[in-house]
Amino acid sequence: MKRVRMLSLLLVLLLSIAPLAACHGSRGLDEFIIPEEFDTTRSYEISFWAKNDTNVNQTTIYEQTIADFEALYPNIKVKIQPYTDYGKIYNDVITKIATGDTPNVCITYPDHIATYMTGVNTVVPLDGLFADEKYGLGGSELRFDGPTTEEIIPKFLSECVIEGQHYAMPYMRSTEACYVNKTYVEKLGYELPEVLTWDFVFEVSEAALAQDADGNYLVNGQKTMIPFIYKSTDNMMISMLKQSEADYSTAAGEILLFNDTTEKLLATIAEHAGTRAFSTFSITGYPANFLNAGQCIFAIDSTAGATWMGTKAPLLDIDPSKLVEFETEVMMIPQMEPESPSMISQGPSVCVFNKRDPQEVLASWLFAQYLLTNEVQIAYSQTEGYVPVTSKAQESEVYCDYLSREGEDNRLYYDVKLQAAKLLLENTENTFVTPVFNGSASLRGAAGQLIENVTKSMRRHETVDNAYYETLFHDIRALYRLDQGGATAAGRAELGPMPPMSIALLATLGGAWVVIGICFALDMLKKRKK
Repeated sequence: MKRVRMLSLLLVLLLSIAPLAACHGSRGLDEFIIPEEFDTTRSYEISFWAKNDTNVNQTTIYEQTIADFEALYPNIKVKIQPYTDYGKIYNDVITKIATGDTPNVCITYPDHIATYMTGVNTVVPLDGLFADEKYGLGGSELRFDGPTTEEIIPKFLSECVIEGQHYAMPYMRSTEACYVNKTYVEKLGYELPEVLTWDFVFEVSEAALAQDADGNYLVNGQKTMIPFIYKSTDNMMISMLKQSEADYSTAAGEILLFNDTTEKLLATIAEHAGTRAFSTFSITGYPANFLNAGQCIFAIDSTAGATWMGTKAPLLDIDPSKLVEFETEVMMIPQMEPESPSMISQGPSVCVFNKRDPQEVLASWLFAQYLLTNEVQIAYSQTEGYVPVTSKAQESEVYCDYLSREGEDNRLYYDVKLQAAKLLLENTENTFVTPVFNGSASLRGAAGQLIENVTKSMRRHETVDNAYYETLFHDIRALYRLDQGGATAAGRAELGPMPPMSIALLATLGGAWVVIGICFALDMLKKRKK
């Protein structure tokens, strides 16, 4: 039995170090329970991951926000980790879930949060915190004037529901807009309708390809003209399907993207990609750069990108000498049925990650709430074409004054930026979101990839027919792992492989149990022989 005792001791030792190895996410965390009181005698340091989009004004706002919050709560120190891309935040969070070292508060998207939730109790459900009398939204113990639950725009708040609970709060909201070179549209002999349609945009785009004998485009006198550029092809496909009342997915994660309507939409896109009347951001480049240089007529991007759009845009990525003077019109994205418009609602949300210390989570929740105060909401929304997510901010005297001063200057009151914000404010009820579930981020990527592949194929003069679409659907399913058990499998793929340390630990534990079992059996056999 000595061998059994020794091996048992080894097993106990291995089990004692198990918590040190992350076993594919923070699965050891208990469900978060709201403390009755916030312990102000302790000090806390919380990490905050946020995107500033290389906009120095946003960085300044975050720094001021943290300073103001820390003045209210001297025992809470907030350490910000700035990012320039939400995809990088997503990838880093996935990595940290695997190592058990997630941030405390994160600016992210509900599609991403659904994947973060693969780890048990990784993300804190917020419904209980919303309603807490002391520390909830509008709570009695808050040291700041934050919004109540009722003061968060219901449409935006509903976008943060995953599996029947709120796992996030909206932080900022935007939609997509079509930034139009109205001057060129009229030069081509067209008049902009009140609401754009896909047919109109494609027709004008084809007309803009007319060239002279020297290969210069007649509309701009240049060698370059890409009439229609779409920044986010996943949004493009999703919006076209929504407007067509076609399937995309179900709330349960059933994938319905690969259907006849999708094929028909791709065929239309292929037609205009073949003439080079249409292109995408990933293939051609940033739409604003071509728009501002007079080399694009219809540039579709987020309303949050309005500060880059137009001849007098305060943020430019091209040499000022390449700017072309034109009148910019901010319009809804093209529609299938102008009488029943649909436009996607997007923009970052904020989530809180669970930790072993409930007091640390409560400190994180206090900071997350502070991001919804009027001071933060209005200041951040003024940097780009975002709109605040609370009626408290939207209806405030400060924000209403801001909106009323459209065009006073090309920085704070840049007319294109304010028009983009008003576009969303006036059409909030016409916005929609796609179902959120583990794997929905992969499905979104697949939707955009369909358009990217078709566009590339047409530019390469490949044959695009029924057989092509059959192969394309098969390949995209495989690429995004949508053929391996649906969305759940895709979500597991997003989470990434189990860390090597965890694999080694599990293998060692399994081996130890096997050896113990053999030794125990041998000792029992010896006893019987005696």
